[in-house]
Amino acid sequence: MATTTLTADTIGQTIKDNEIVLVDFWAEWCGPCQRFGPVFEASSQEHPDVVHAKVDTEAEQALAQELQIFSIPTLMAFRDGILVFNQAGALPAPALEQVVNAVKGLDMDEVREKIAASKTESA
Repeated sequence: MATTTLTADTIGQTIKDNEIVLVDFWAEWCGPCQRFGPVFEASSQEHPDVVHAKVDTEAEQALAQELQIFSIPTLMAFRDGILVFNQAGALPAPALEQVVNAVKGLDMDEVREKIAASKTESA
Protein backbone atom coordinates (compact mmCIF):
# COMPACT_ATOMS: atom_id res chain seq x y z
CA MET A 1 0.00 0.00 0.00
CA ALA A 2 1.40 3.38 -0.96
CA THR A 3 1.46 6.33 1.37
CA THR A 4 -1.57 8.60 1.56
CA THR A 5 -1.73 12.35 2.10
CA LEU A 6 -3.63 13.63 5.12
CA THR A 7 -5.09 17.06 5.79
CA ALA A 8 -6.82 18.66 8.75
CA ASP A 9 -10.09 17.45 7.19
CA THR A 10 -9.03 13.81 6.80
CA ILE A 11 -6.64 12.98 9.63
CA GLY A 12 -9.24 12.37 12.34
CA GLN A 13 -11.38 10.01 10.29
CA THR A 14 -8.32 8.14 9.01
CA ILE A 15 -7.09 7.55 12.57
CA LYS A 16 -10.58 6.52 13.69
CA ASP A 17 -11.24 4.14 10.78
CA ASN A 18 -7.94 2.21 10.82
CA GLU A 19 -6.33 0.02 13.47
CA ILE A 20 -2.78 1.35 12.93
CA VAL A 21 -1.86 4.66 11.33
CA LEU A 22 1.69 5.99 10.99
CA VAL A 23 1.90 9.70 10.17
CA ASP A 24 5.04 11.34 8.79
CA PHE A 25 5.03 15.13 9.26
CA TRP A 26 7.38 16.62 6.66
CA ALA A 27 8.12 19.58 4.40
CA GLU A 28 9.56 19.84 0.88
CA TRP A 29 12.52 21.99 2.00
CA CYS A 30 13.55 19.62 4.83
CA GLY A 31 16.65 17.54 3.96
CA PRO A 32 16.11 14.87 6.64
CA CYS A 33 12.47 14.62 5.51
CA GLN A 34 13.61 13.94 1.95
CA ARG A 35 15.95 11.20 3.16
CA PHE A 36 13.24 9.62 5.37
CA GLY A 37 10.61 9.67 2.60
CA PRO A 38 11.88 6.60 0.71
CA VAL A 39 12.31 4.67 4.00
CA PHE A 40 8.70 5.48 4.93
CA GLU A 41 7.47 4.54 1.44
CA ALA A 42 9.33 1.20 1.61
CA SER A 43 7.70 0.50 4.98
CA SER A 44 4.28 1.14 3.44
CA GLN A 45 5.03 -1.56 0.85
CA GLU A 46 6.32 -3.95 3.54
CA HIS A 47 3.29 -3.42 5.82
CA PRO A 48 0.13 -3.08 3.70
CA ASP A 49 -1.96 -3.66 6.85
CA VAL A 50 -0.69 -0.36 8.31
CA VAL A 51 -1.81 3.01 6.96
CA HIS A 52 1.26 5.10 6.14
CA ALA A 53 0.24 8.73 5.81
CA LYS A 54 2.06 11.99 5.25
CA VAL A 55 1.21 15.53 6.37
CA ASP A 56 2.91 18.41 4.56
CA THR A 57 3.51 20.85 7.42
CA GLU A 58 3.76 23.77 5.01
CA ALA A 59 0.32 23.09 3.53
CA GLU A 60 -1.17 22.11 6.90
CA GLN A 61 0.39 24.63 9.29
CA ALA A 62 -2.64 24.82 11.59
CA LEU A 63 -2.76 21.03 11.93
CA ALA A 64 0.98 20.86 12.64
CA GLN A 65 0.56 23.56 15.29
CA GLU A 66 -2.44 21.81 16.84
CA LEU A 67 -0.47 18.56 17.10
CA GLN A 68 2.55 20.44 18.48
CA ILE A 69 4.92 19.52 15.65
CA PHE A 70 8.00 21.60 16.48
CA SER A 71 10.58 19.65 14.48
CA ILE A 72 10.39 17.71 11.25
CA PRO A 73 10.36 15.02 10.29
CA THR A 74 8.15 13.83 13.13
CA LEU A 75 6.62 10.36 13.17
CA MET A 76 3.41 9.64 15.07
CA ALA A 77 1.84 6.20 15.42
CA PHE A 78 -1.78 5.67 16.36
CA ARG A 79 -3.31 2.34 17.35
CA ASP A 80 -7.05 2.05 17.87
CA GLY A 81 -7.25 5.84 17.77
CA ILE A 82 -4.69 6.29 20.57
CA LEU A 83 -1.35 8.05 20.06
CA VAL A 84 1.22 5.42 21.06
CA PHE A 85 4.42 6.84 19.52
CA ASN A 86 5.61 10.38 18.83
CA GLN A 87 9.21 11.13 17.89
CA ALA A 88 11.00 13.80 15.90
CA GLY A 89 13.87 12.87 13.63
CA ALA A 90 14.41 10.70 10.58
CA LEU A 91 14.55 7.02 11.46
CA PRO A 92 16.72 4.53 9.59
CA ALA A 93 14.83 1.58 8.09
CA PRO A 94 15.63 -0.89 10.93
CA ALA A 95 14.40 1.58 13.56
CA LEU A 96 11.17 2.24 11.65
CA GLU A 97 10.64 -1.51 11.33
CA GLN A 98 11.13 -1.81 15.09
CA VAL A 99 8.50 0.91 15.70
CA VAL A 100 5.99 -0.77 13.37
CA ASN A 101 6.48 -4.15 15.04
CA ALA A 102 6.26 -2.64 18.52
CA VAL A 103 2.99 -0.86 17.68
CA LYS A 104 1.58 -4.08 16.19
CA GLY A 105 2.59 -5.96 19.33
CA LEU A 106 0.99 -3.61 21.84
CA ASP A 107 -1.58 -4.99 24.26
CA MET A 108 -4.18 -2.27 23.79
CA ASP A 109 -6.21 -3.36 26.84
CA GLU A 110 -3.09 -2.71 28.91
CA VAL A 111 -2.55 0.66 27.19
CA ARG A 112 -6.15 1.70 27.91
CA GLU A 113 -5.77 0.60 31.56
CA LYS A 114 -2.64 2.74 31.94
CA ILE A 115 -4.42 5.74 30.40
CA ALA A 116 -7.37 5.28 32.75
CA ALA A 117 -5.05 4.92 35.74
CA SER A 118 -3.15 8.09 34.87
CA LYS A 119 -6.43 10.00 34.51
CA THR A 120 -7.54 8.72 37.93
CA GLU A 121 -4.23 9.78 39.52
CA SER A 122 -4.40 13.29 38.06
CA ALA A 123 -8.04 13.79 39.13
